[in-house]
Parts: sequence; C-alpha cells; structure tokens
Amino acid sequence: MAGNLTRDEARERARLLKVESYDVALDLTEGEDRFESVTTIRFAARPGASTFVDLHGARVRQVTLNGTDLDVSAYDADKGRFPLTGLAEDNELRVDADCAYTHTGEGLHRFVDPVDRNVYLHSQFETADAHRMYACFDQPDLKATFKLTVLAPAGWEVVSNAAPDTVADLAPEGGRHGSVQAARKWEFPATAVMSTYITALVAGPYHKVTAEHDGIPLGLYCRASLAEHLDADNILEVTRQGFDFFHRVFGVRYPFGKYDQLFVPEFNAGAMENAGCVTFLEDYVFRSRVTDALVERRAETILHEMAHMWFGDLVTMRWWDDLWLNESFATYMSVLCQAEATRWGQGAWTTFANVEKSWAYRQDQLPSTHPIAADIVDMQAVEVNFDGITYAKGASVLKQLVAYVGLENFLAGVRDYFKDHAWGNTELKDLLAALERTSGRDLSSWSKEWLETSWVNTLRPSFTVGEDGRFASFEVLQEAPADYPTLRSHRVAIGLYSASDGVLKRVKRVELDVVGARTAVAELVGEEQPDLVLINDDDLTYAKIRLDERSLRTLVEGGITRFAESLPRALCWSAAWDMTRDGEMSTRDYVQLVVSGVGTVTDLTVLQTVLRQARMAVQQYADPAWRPEGLALLARTLRELIGSSAAGSDYQLAFVQSLAAVAVSGDDLDFVQGILDGSAVPEGLSVDTDLRWTLVHALVSGGRLGAADIDAELERDATATGERSAASCRAAIPTAEGKEAAWAAIVGGKLANAQFRATINGFQDPHHPELLVPFRERYFAEVKRLYGEWSFDSAQGFAVGCYPALLIEQATVDATRAYLAGTEVPQALERMILEGEDGVRRALRNRASF
Repeated sequence: MAGNLTRDEARERARLLKVESYDVALDLTEGEDRFESVTTIRFAARPGASTFVDLHGARVRQVTLNGTDLDVSAYDADKGRFPLTGLAEDNELRVDADCAYTHTGEGLHRFVDPVDRNVYLHSQFETADAHRMYACFDQPDLKATFKLTVLAPAGWEVVSNAAPDTVADLAPEGGRHGSVQAARKWEFPATAVMSTYITALVAGPYHKVTAEHDGIPLGLYCRASLAEHLDADNILEVTRQGFDFFHRVFGVRYPFGKYDQLFVPEFNAGAMENAGCVTFLEDYVFRSRVTDALVERRAETILHEMAHMWFGDLVTMRWWDDLWLNESFATYMSVLCQAEATRWGQGAWTTFANVEKSWAYRQDQLPSTHPIAADIVDMQAVEVNFDGITYAKGASVLKQLVAYVGLENFLAGVRDYFKDHAWGNTELKDLLAALERTSGRDLSSWSKEWLETSWVNTLRPSFTVGEDGRFASFEVLQEAPADYPTLRSHRVAIGLYSASDGVLKRVKRVELDVVGARTAVAELVGEEQPDLVLINDDDLTYAKIRLDERSLRTLVEGGITRFAESLPRALCWSAAWDMTRDGEMSTRDYVQLVVSGVGTVTDLTVLQTVLRQARMAVQQYADPAWRPEGLALLARTLRELIGSSAAGSDYQLAFVQSLAAVAVSGDDLDFVQGILDGSAVPEGLSVDTDLRWTLVHALVSGGRLGAADIDAELERDATATGERSAASCRAAIPTAEGKEAAWAAIVGGKLANAQFRATINGFQDPHHPELLVPFRERYFAEVKRLYGEWSFDSAQGFAVGCYPALLIEQATVDATRAYLAGTEVPQALERMILEGEDGVRRALRNRASF
C-alpha cells in the first residue's frame, strides 16, 4: 500500500496541522488513462514544522507552497508523498498533477459499458484512497471543507457531495493533451467540514431519477443501459422510511443538504457512505427476478449507509481503531430501522441472527481473531479489519448493550453524542460517556469484557430432571477456550418450548444475567421439562448456544418445522450449524435436519443460508466418499420442493438456484438442462437472463456445456454482467487446460476488478478440487510478489480467493506451514493465509469425526 500511513504519523500530522479548505479542479476530458488534478489546500501549521502531503500514482508538474515553487523531484512516487518543510502559521499549497484512473475499484475508477461504449467514473476513497484523485492530508481527523470544479464531456452527469452551483457548456477546444471535444464545467460550492475518505465524485452519462422527501432533494442514478431495471419506487420508499426513522430517533436533521444514491459499475463493496453521495454495488439494480431476501438485503444496505450520515460523517472517528464502532453502529441502527419502520418488521432480527451473527461467529473463531476495539497501527492493519468482527460482532455487542442499558437510554445517549460532537472527531470513550450519563450505568467493565477481548463464548444448558418430569436443577454453563479464557457477563433469555396442536410454542421465558462458568436458574426449578430448551432466546447476547440431547432430537425429528415464530427457528438452525462446524453434530445429521425441515422455512434469507450451509457441509466437512450421496440427497429434496412450491414464487426460484449449485449427477444435470433449453421448465418459473447464467454455470461445471456454449450465451447477454458471468463460467470448465487459462488470467494483472473476482469464483469450483492440485504450489510461489506489486484490494482478492482452500488435505496445511516458516511476509498477508489454513484444518477435523 502506497504510503501505508501509520497511526503515529497521523497523530503527529494532526498535532502540527489544522486543515481549513480544499479547492480541487479536475479535467476529465483529457484521455483514457489519466486526468488533470489541481488542488489548492489552505491550512494552518506550527511555524517551522515539516510534514508531507499525500498523492498517489501521479505525474507531478508543479508544487507551490506559499507562492514558492518546490522541486517536484522531491515527490516520492513509491510512498505517494510529497515532503513539506518550513511551514508558516498560515499556508497555501497548490499541487498540479496528472492522476491515473484505476480499474481496481480504488481511487477514481473508470469503466466502459460494453453495451453502448459509454464511460462511467466513480470514486472509492475509504480507507485512504482520496489521494489517488487529489493531493490531500488523507486521514479522518483532518477535516476540512471541499470545493470542487470539474470539466467533463458534454452529456455527462457529475455528482459530488454537494449539489452544483453552476453547470456551463463550453465550446470544443484543445486541451493540455491535445483532445478536442465539447465539455461542461461543473462548479460545486464548498461543503461542510468532512473527512477526505467520504468525499466523492461520480461522473458519466448516468440515468437519473429525482424526488424529494421532507425538504431533502433525492436522486437515484444508474448506467443508461440499466435504466429500465431501476426499481426507483422501492428504493425511494425505503429511503423515506429511513429518513423519518432516523430524524425521530437521532434528534438531528440530515446535515448534508441533498441525498443522492448511485449504483455504480464494478464496485468493490456493498456500498460506501460518502456524504450526500452514497455509492452502491450495481448488482442492487435487479435486471432479473430476485427473491425478497435480496430486496431485504438491499434495504438493509440503504439504511446502513444512511445511518452513517450521522454516525461516521457528521461525527467521525479520530483514527481507524474505532472503525468497528462506525460500522457496527450503522449495522445495528439499520436493522432496528428495518424492524420498526419497514415492511420487514421484526423479521429483520431473524435475518440479523442468521446472517450477521453467523458471519461474526465464523470470523471470531479464526486464528486472526481480534478484539472489537482493534489495535490499528497502520493502514494495512485496517484494510484487513473490514470483517465479521468489525461489522457483525460489533453490532451484536451493541444489541447486547441496548439490552443492558435500555433502548430509550441508548438512543438518548446517542442524541447527546451527536449534539456534543457534531462536525468533529471522537473516540469510543466519548460515546460511552454519553451512554453512562443517560443510563446511569458504569460501562467500563462492559467495555473491557466485550470490546477488548477476543473469541466467542459457548453457553450450554445443564439440568437434572426428577421422576415427575420436572427440573430438579438448572444451570447455564459458560465456556471459553484456553487461549481466550474470558468468561463474560451475558444478558440472556431462556425459552422453554413444547408442542401443542402440532406447533412448537414457548411455554416459559426467563431473563437473567449469566456470569462466570456456572449460573443457576432458580426460576426454572420445578418447571416441566419441555420438548426444547433454547438458551439465548430472543437473541439478546453474542454467544454460541448448544442444544441438549432431547432438544436436538426434537429438532431432527421434525420440530424444526413446527415453530410458530421465525426467530427461535433461526436460532436453532444457527445452533445446529455451529455444532456441525465444531464437530459436535455429524454432517450426516445436519444434512438430514436440512432436508427434513427446509421445506417449511418461510424466511427466505434463512432458507437460502441453510441450503448454502448444507452444501458447504457436504463439500467440505463430509467424508469425500459420501459427497456424491450427500449432494444427491440435497438435489432430490430440492427437486421435490421445486415441484411442490407455488408457481412463480420466491421459494421456487430459491430452490432452482440452490439446485444448480448441487447438481452433479446425470439426472440432476438433465433436470437443469431441461430448464435452460425450455423443454422442462417448472410452471411459473421465469428463466430470465441471470437465472440462465446460473444454469449455464452448473452445466459447464458438470461437463455438459463448454466454451462455445458460453460464447453463445454471452452473445445473448452482451453486457457487463454477461461478461462477468462468462468469465466465471470459463474458469469453471472442468479441464486442466481450462484451469490453466483461468490461472493465467488471474495472475496476469490485466483484469478489471469485477472480472478478476468472477474468474477466481469460477476457478475455485468445489465440484472439481482435483483440478486445483497443481496450483497449490503456484499459489505460494506468487502470493508475496503479487501482494507487493498490486493494489491492496486486488492483492487481497488473490491472497484470499486463490488460497487452496478446497484442497482439504494435510498437504495443504504442511505447504502453508512450510511457506510461512521460510518466507517473511507482511502481517496482513500472513493473516489472510492463516485464515485459509484454518478452514482446511477445521474441515479435516470434521471429516475425521464424520
């Protein structure tokens, strides 16, 4: 990473400087590779101080400090820094440079639409990539105002943090690099003070939809070739619900004027909270039918980014140590908003329990686990911490905190926090102080327990039953591994569930604090033993839960299908999966539980998650000799469910998508082929563009289709999504030659980020791990070189995506150990490799106990 700013460097620079304003002028008419960037920065400094300004990958023409030209040869291109010495009390720095467009999703990303050859640009600056577009002091606690002027081709929309003051047509004329074209000049007013990482620029011939809510101008943008698919009404409905909810609970009006949401091509993440100019993954423009689970996920993302307008943009972390709080708060508040202000209602917490918390539990048990409040010493450290601990564990712990202090006290503290720190930078202690004032609780011990320690506790019921069938004793046991021995204080509910009229209903609930290794539950003594005991009912705490023998038998024998409510069912699915991952439940039993119960799951997110986990269990945790039988069992169940589900329903679509991922036998591939060629389409199923690609991918992996068929499908869908789907399919061709071609494309370094990810996805086909054996050694031969030469997102994509995770053999563990013992690698890279190895080790343990 160019520069790799350290926390100590950032603190020193913040001690020396106070940045007042940026005036940035960009010329986007000058060519396909580079653009002109002229930046004027006004800032105060300690007289005589020395520091540096950040600028990455630039050709610097002129640098002027307080009227004096500096020697441009002082620019360190490798570090992305220009030194500044002899600073005055008040300073004006002007940097004139050409900066580079990227194809990696970092900085100012350039994309050409294959449909109409239109050019689209979007910025992505978190964590520290603003200096790929303009010279700046690129750290979150040096806030300033930003005034932007952009020269762009005529016919383009240009969107930034503020609405433009003026847009003027200019006559064609020769530019600095000789181009001649009609252009427009867009002038934007100075923004409110903000951090560099949430400044933004999006430009191109975007399709635009405008609206207004509560005095806030709203804009939606997508590529022109996707305009027909933009379901603006749904997006705007969620947006309006979000603003009404956050205005009510935060007590502060939205602070950034207009609010634009832009769906941009080849985006690296789900979305980014640029102030007033939120960018989203373009896949959220649904060009084909999707299940409501994906619509729900998009709504959560919309609300997550909106929550950031207050927590993150209005009040910003001082340094990336508090990245977790930024992201966890937005996640918690987005789900709270979904539950209380949208059509998904309390089912949003079911999704949270099954998706976010599952992610958190998995991440927290890796060798790279870290405290929620991580020690972020430099930018490389923060890049790998955009993980399940930062987002999902943090949000789960905030949910636990809300249960501890009370929701109203929590929101009152948040309102005080916004009022006291608006437009500033804060640390965790500032939020905790506000919550202590409103709740009257001392949160110091809570912070130490939950934020400064690692790993996840396990909670088990332990009880005795008398001859009368009633509990004679009842305790909750809390466990922690020797390496992470912290036993925490948990606020939990315990639910007792028994069958009545064919429905598994809660007959008793107690809520209490679980502290230490054993906690007696006196309230349950004398209660009749139910069919199922559910520790952490209502999902109040962050902990893995275990089911006693009778409760597990209840589930396996059909109880999983009989819950009256979705949340306890989701918690039981989660418990069964955790037990399977930890080797306490056999893969066979878990798969049997899925095939017997999945047909009655009504929550689509839970449904798709459970089916994905069952497939993973068969492919990775089961004895390889049983894999064909396990996949056939899943496929047979899915074919039956496709036949019995309502024509045209979301469930039918979800079952077809899941079948495509497990179809390996001749009969199952025949079934898939019949859907694709139209000879046997289930009634009501729409075989649209994206579903066709799903089916094609399955048939390519199954050896039924090849390169010519992929080319023919791409001709039907000559779009950016089609190109990515075709790349994934080509990489999945089950031949040595196909894998060799995919590997060459991956390591060649010429693929744009989206094509790169798609190719890796196809290359790592779980149905043909034997074809990946030659690439285990080649991975270790390449990974350090690529990590040093590529941008971070690309390097991480290779290091994680191409690790030989599907080669579940001791040889993979041995190769990893030998590589790390004999090669000095950056700590962030070592973390990625160790995470991959941990997955192989876990799978080997589970296979041994299959």
